[in-house]
Amino acid sequence: MTVTTLRRIDENRLEVPKDYKPGMRTSGIIYADRILEGALESGSIEQVANVATLPGIVGASMAMPDVHTGYGFPIGGVAAFDINEGVISPGGVGYDINCGVRLLRSNLKREFLLPRMKDLVNVLYNEIPSGVGSKGKIRLDSAEAEKVLLKGAGWAVERGFGEPTDLEKIESGGCLHGADPSLISKKAYDRGGAQQGTLGSGNHFLEVQYVDQIYDEKAANVLGLFKDQVTVMVHTGSRGFGHQVCTDFLEVMSRAVQKYGIVLPDRELACAPFSSPEARDYFASMKAAANYAWANRQCLMHWTRETFMSMLKLSPGELGMSLIYDVAHNVAKVEEHTVDGQKRKLVVHRKGSTRAFPPGHAELPDVYRELGQPVLIPGDMGRASFVLLGTERAMSETFGSTCHGAGRLLSRHQAIRQARGRAIWREMEDRGIIVKSAGRETLAEEMSEAYKDISNVVDVVHNAGISKKVARLRPMGVIKG
Repeated sequence: MTVTTLRRIDENRLEVPKDYKPGMRTSGIIYADRILEGALESGSIEQVANVATLPGIVGASMAMPDVHTGYGFPIGGVAAFDINEGVISPGGVGYDINCGVRLLRSNLKREFLLPRMKDLVNVLYNEIPSGVGSKGKIRLDSAEAEKVLLKGAGWAVERGFGEPTDLEKIESGGCLHGADPSLISKKAYDRGGAQQGTLGSGNHFLEVQYVDQIYDEKAANVLGLFKDQVTVMVHTGSRGFGHQVCTDFLEVMSRAVQKYGIVLPDRELACAPFSSPEARDYFASMKAAANYAWANRQCLMHWTRETFMSMLKLSPGELGMSLIYDVAHNVAKVEEHTVDGQKRKLVVHRKGSTRAFPPGHAELPDVYRELGQPVLIPGDMGRASFVLLGTERAMSETFGSTCHGAGRLLSRHQAIRQARGRAIWREMEDRGIIVKSAGRETLAEEMSEAYKDISNVVDVVHNAGISKKVARLRPMGVIKG
């Protein structure tokens, strides 16, 4: 099957027709302009079609412009299911449950930090635990781990890692209620016990950036952003804990498929009716992992702020480092959406996609209620990241969703092969970006050429009206796992 079987709806959307493959209950929609259409993998198109076969799907099976092939659902996938007739699928959330991004603003300007950048990156690298299997400064016994899973970022704030006001600027207040720690396996607890407050590996990062372009001055002012301002972006998730939760429940869901007679085009779509005991257990466990991730990013933000103050010898007021927002990428939520003129409760799966709620939405904090939800889109370590806002059009077209990043062009193995013989860190330094990582292979896997151009991806969602550009951020220093 090739891209030629798709139908172009407009300059920013392609349709995967309902007759693309047998069993599709609805069509698919892929957000892609003519540039990104050429980068579409046949595998990710197939996965969009596969998701469209799942019971109880409402609206289209969607993929954002950063789409690439994932486990079951494509990464960049969005799909909503009726809470009575539909299903929930771990493949629609992913292994790294609540992998997400938070953005910090500061009072600092780029020119102040530039001569200190190399030293700052070295100190941050020493203070922020990163790398495969990294262990942090926190050790969780079983009682404390349960509190993390129930309270999320609130647990971290209670322990002195941040301020209560931070919670107002985190999606869902940094906690999904209804988590059940008793459902979590010993293996998941063991994997998560020493990884709270760690960055991890792969595409996870802590990046010191500066604001190099503002598209919407009024919105930027509300967010506290200004030209040449230093910002910090943190990208990580639930680490080995969330990975194990997903692994455990894929086995449960594989049995549920047989039990409930669900016919699937791909076993990676293992799922269960949302009303079933299996689904309830997964949903409660997924919430626990999401809360672990929010606590994780909260701790990392706190240590980042402390590192800036101690290394640069600044007071909290002089630094002025505070949270702009924190968004989840890999999560399923029960939300109310208007479908065909009627309000319905749906299980919205966002896998490698970002919530993009519009101005006035009840779930937004008061400070952003009139503005709309901040949307944080990280790019690759060599180009740029973007701040956008959610829109009414996203609410009506994509269940309030947009893209989550640049999206891979090359697999990790392909990137390593292509980088052979190159010193990626030196190439980055020649471009004025200081990079520090746990290993050479990580930098090879994450080099810019391994990703789509973030500017193309963001232009699609902006031009399609499902989120609108506010500011562009350029990297100055990057810590990779």
